[in-house]
Amino acid sequence: MDADERRLFPNSGTRKQDFKYKELTEKIIKIFYRVYNKLGYDFLEKIYENAMMIEFRRECIPAVPQSPIKVFYEGEIIGEYYADILVDNKVIVEIKAAKCLVEENEAQLLNYLKATDIEVGLLLNFSTKPELKRKAFDNSRK
Repeated sequence: MDADERRLFPNSGTRKQDFKYKELTEKIIKIFYRVYNKLGYDFLEKIYENAMMIEFRRECIPAVPQSPIKVFYEGEIIGEYYADILVDNKVIVEIKAAKCLVEENEAQLLNYLKATDIEVGLLLNFSTKPELKRKAFDNSRK
């Protein structure tokens, strides 16, 4: 794994070509850093979401903010969540503006992946130091 791969995919021993939607997630991560470098930290999550949506439009990447996720139990809808951004119907982006990421943030993203047919998610934290986590949950396990 080279230096760029380690920067784009921290805490991962897996090479980037092994990732599902690697090219798309790389573009999303570059947009994350672009927005972070321009805005910094201490804004509300909605500000970062709006800025990222501008960047997705500029890059001609299809993205939907506040995308609804229906939760089913025994075939019935029991609730609905809203993912911050759904990118190209392939990647859920969950935005945080917290001091640091915690297990609950990762669990939230994993639950979104479990509740949908989307298999890849990115958790992006606009903190004093930018943080990101990549999560995957294969549809064959759902």
